Amino acid sequence: MAPILERFVSPGKGNGLRATGRIRKGELVISAEPLACCVSNRLAKECANSLLWKGNKQAWSGHKRECKCLQSLLPRLPTDSVRLAARLIFALLSPSKSSSEELYTLEEHESHLTSMPEKKKQGLSQLASMLELYLQQEVPDLLQEMGSALPPSCQEPLSLIAKVTCNCFTISDGELQEIGVGLYPSLSLLNHDCRPNCVMVFEGTKLELRAVRDIDPEDELTISYIETLSLTEDRQRQLEEQYHFTCHCQRCDSRDKDGLMLSGEEGKWRLLKEALPRLEGLKAESNWEMLLESSRHLLSSVGGEIPEENLYKLRITDMALDASVHLGRWEEAMSYGVTTLPAYRQYYRDPHPVHGIQLMRVGKLQHYLENIEDALDTFKQAYGIVKFTHGEDHPLTTELTMKMKECHSEMDHHSSSRR
Repeated sequence: MAPILERFVSPGKGNGLRATGRIRKGELVISAEPLACCVSNRLAKECANSLLWKGNKQAWSGHKRECKCLQSLLPRLPTDSVRLAARLIFALLSPSKSSSEELYTLEEHESHLTSMPEKKKQGLSQLASMLELYLQQEVPDLLQEMGSALPPSCQEPLSLIAKVTCNCFTISDGELQEIGVGLYPSLSLLNHDCRPNCVMVFEGTKLELRAVRDIDPEDELTISYIETLSLTEDRQRQLEEQYHFTCHCQRCDSRDKDGLMLSGEEGKWRLLKEALPRLEGLKAESNWEMLLESSRHLLSSVGGEIPEENLYKLRITDMALDASVHLGRWEEAMSYGVTTLPAYRQYYRDPHPVHGIQLMRVGKLQHYLENIEDALDTFKQAYGIVKFTHGEDHPLTTELTMKMKECHSEMDHHSSSRR
C-alpha cells in the first residue's frame, strides 16, 4: 500500500510531514517501532517484567548490556535521557535494516545547541559526562566506537544528548501513564500544534499515529508536544524552554479558552493556583491522605464561586480524584470524577486520549459502585472517543467493549430478576 504521508518543508517551521491523500478521522496514519527505547527510571526496579522487553529479542539484548552499565554505577541511577542515549549507541553499533528506511535520519535531527541558553547547555554537558561514565563498563573505547558507528553530528556525547532530549517521545501505557522513552526518527518530523489533527498512542513500544479530524491532501500532519490543558503563555513558555520555538498556531494567536480557564473571582482562583506546587509535592511523595485533605479544604473554600471549568479548580479536583482512588474512597472518587467531565468536554473538542481515559476511569468507578446505567452511558461516551484515538483493535478499546457488554449483561440480569 502506498504511504499516505511524505516529508516536506513546512513554511516557517522547517521539515514536516504532510498527507499525500485524504485521511479520514480515526484512520491509522503510520505505526513505528523505536530505533531505541528504555524503561523510565521510576519503573527501573521492575525492568525485567516491563512491557518494553516482553517478546522483543533486540530490546532484551540491549537491556542486558544496559544492566551491566547500571550495576557499575549503583547506587546512582542515570537519567532517562542518558540511558536512552546509551541504548541508541547500542542500537547503532548493531544496526538493523529498518533503520535505513527512516524518512528522517539521526544526522538530520536538531540538537539546538547553538540557540539554547548557556545554563541549559551546561546541564546537558553534565549529562554528556554522565553518559561517558555510564558506558565505561560496556564500551570502554566510547569515543572511538561512536566515531565509527554514529553519523558525524552525533559523535560528540554533548551533541548526541542534545538530540535525544529534544527528539525523544514519552512512551505511555493504555491509561497514558509514562512507562518509558523512545526515539522514532521519522516521526520526529511531526510539527507541533496546540490543536493538532493527529494524536499518538502506544501499544507496547509501537507508536501509532491516528487522525482525529479529516485531513485533506497536502495538509500538514501535526501533534501536540505538550499537555495542552494550559494557558497560552504557559504553553508557549514550555515550548520555548523545551523545544526552542515560539508557537503561533491558531489557538495561541487567538488565546482560545484562556478566558474560560481563568473564569471566576480572581482572588479566589489565585489561592488555588498558589496551592498547586504544594499539592503536586504531596502527590510526588504519594502522601495521599494529606493530598486529599488539602484538596477537599481548598475546593470547599471556593465553593460555587469558582466554576468547575477554572483551570486551577479542575487540576485540584483531578488531584482529589487521584488521592481518593489510591485511598479506596470510591464514592468520593466518583463524585470528583463526574465533576470534571463537563470541563473535559469543553477543553478537548476533538477526540483526545486524555478525555477518553477520564471517561473510562469514571465509568469504572460507576460500575464498581453498581451505578450500571450511568456506567454504560459513560463507557459509550469513552468508546466514541477511543475508537478514533486508539482504533478498534487496541487493547484499551477491547477492554472498553468488554465493560459495555458487562453492563448490558448486568442490566439484563436485573431486569429478568424483577419479573
